[in-house]
Amino acid sequence: MITLKEALTLSGDELQKIKEELKEKIKNDNTGAYVEQLTSSDISESGDGVPIAIKDIINVKDWNITCCSNILKGYVSPYDATVIQNLRKAGLSPFGRANMDEFAMGSSTDTSCYGKTLNPHDANKTAGGSSGGSAAAVAAGIAIAALGTDTGGSVRQPAAYCGVVGMKPTYGRVSRYGVTAYSSSLDQVGPVTQNVEDAAILYDIIAGHDEKDSTSANVDYDKVTPNLNPDRKLTIAVIDNFISHASKAVQDGFNKAVKALEDAGHKIIHKNMLDTDKILSSYYIVATAEASANLARFDGVRYGNRKGDGGLKDMYVQTKSQGFGAEVQKRIMLGSFVLSSGYYDAYYIKAQKVRHLIKDEYTKIFASCYFSSCIKR
Repeated sequence: MITLKEALTLSGDELQKIKEELKEKIKNDNTGAYVEQLTSSDISESGDGVPIAIKDIINVKDWNITCCSNILKGYVSPYDATVIQNLRKAGLSPFGRANMDEFAMGSSTDTSCYGKTLNPHDANKTAGGSSGGSAAAVAAGIAIAALGTDTGGSVRQPAAYCGVVGMKPTYGRVSRYGVTAYSSSLDQVGPVTQNVEDAAILYDIIAGHDEKDSTSANVDYDKVTPNLNPDRKLTIAVIDNFISHASKAVQDGFNKAVKALEDAGHKIIHKNMLDTDKILSSYYIVATAEASANLARFDGVRYGNRKGDGGLKDMYVQTKSQGFGAEVQKRIMLGSFVLSSGYYDAYYIKAQKVRHLIKDEYTKIFASCYFSSCIKR
């Protein structure tokens, strides 16, 4: 597959030819990386630029955007997300709706209402999630590059499982305007590409301050791509206790990767952090609490499907019960619980305090290294 860097040099006619070739490949591919594959429909297109697969949670004008949930089937986006506008300005264009876990809640892309995405390297293995469709499409050679979203690893984990490059930008560097929210204080749009240079190119395109996003960082943005240097030697921290409970096969693979970095001339320092159980618990409490608030808007009044004909309460109950899948319902219930009277201080506030401790520990670690290397759970 042609790289993003190469595709950006092509003429309009050459890009059109690549799109036709991609359509044919997608038609004959069975990974389920695209929603269109799972629904036997024509690939969604918008614009004449370099084709980029778009996770089905990012709004593209005049596209059906469903977050792979029954509750949003029939919804047609009236506007472009800021990241889509940035793609268009740079000569790129949305091409295909990448499959995902429903509302980005999952880590295997099997909670999608359309069906499961398979790992293109081994159909018996998971593609990861929630951006499994984005990663699988790039890995299968049916996308030049893709956009995904990452809340707690939803770009990085499927990229690792599928053998491609996935990056979660620093929070606030990429606008969330037009991206359906799961956990507002954690969500970020990130690139999924064939190589590191393409990831840097795509990141540079989508990054930047956006007045329409109140959480967008209003800082100077330096381009990453011109500063890439494969010969630069780095100090990299390895968080040892993050893999202490992993299987022997995972630990061996991780240690092999660390050894490869050492052999390449990088300096490795070993660190430990908070118990991973505390970190994971904090994540789930914060994320589900924010999700329960964000998903309250999907009630049958304004968006997508509406069920129930027995009055307002019946409409709410039937719409949510039939529209949301089991995983989404579970996370909404957990989020509502930790925010409820009597439990707010015991769970949500405590989780936010642990989150601050995690941030402080990372700040200390980054004072002595460039990168931190760990297992994404």
